Amino acid sequence: MDRSIEIIQSSILPLLTSLIQVTIPLTLIAFALGMVLALITALARISKNKILNGIFYFYVWVFRGTPLLVQLFIVFFGLPSIGVELDAWTAAIITFSLNTGAYASENIRSAILAIPEGQYESAASLGMSQWQIFYRIIAPQAFKIALPPLSNNFISLVKDTSLAASITIVEVFMTAQRIAARTYEPLLLYSLVAVYYLVVCTFLNWLQTYLEKRMSYFS
Repeated sequence: MDRSIEIIQSSILPLLTSLIQVTIPLTLIAFALGMVLALITALARISKNKILNGIFYFYVWVFRGTPLLVQLFIVFFGLPSIGVELDAWTAAIITFSLNTGAYASENIRSAILAIPEGQYESAASLGMSQWQIFYRIIAPQAFKIALPPLSNNFISLVKDTSLAASITIVEVFMTAQRIAARTYEPLLLYSLVAVYYLVVCTFLNWLQTYLEKRMSYFS
């Protein structure tokens, strides 16, 4: 028991450091880029341009239909075989962003399509341009609809970043692996990592609930 307590005490800081310096930044950067890509994809998917629609449909189809781990391995280990070499961080950000963008684009697309067509027509009759209609009328309503699923995408991404350990990124999970290999206490270390993820995701769930209530209040 004393040894277990000692291992936990000595592991708390290294795990927390990895969480703050690697896991959280990786999540935020990938999610931000993923949201930009998701918005572009959603708008392309609802456009009347068949070529553009087809290109982005294919992108969503591929990334939603293949495992994230396989995507990571293709980008990091596979691309060098055709002369494209990426460092682990770049490979992880690209893969997580593309994966997040594919899933989030469907949430954004469905939220935009949920807005009644009458609102487009009413805004157009007032002389608004297409950009003004989207920015002032459609986007605020679509954001409220898309907030819960997009929040779920973000929470899932936090947990999915543990896969970055498979391409040598020393995030919180790999840090736990290294400590477990040294102390021979895998159950203890992986349980501690689970607690870290649980705390972060619990906070994000609370934040999601708070934002949903705020958006509902101002609706």
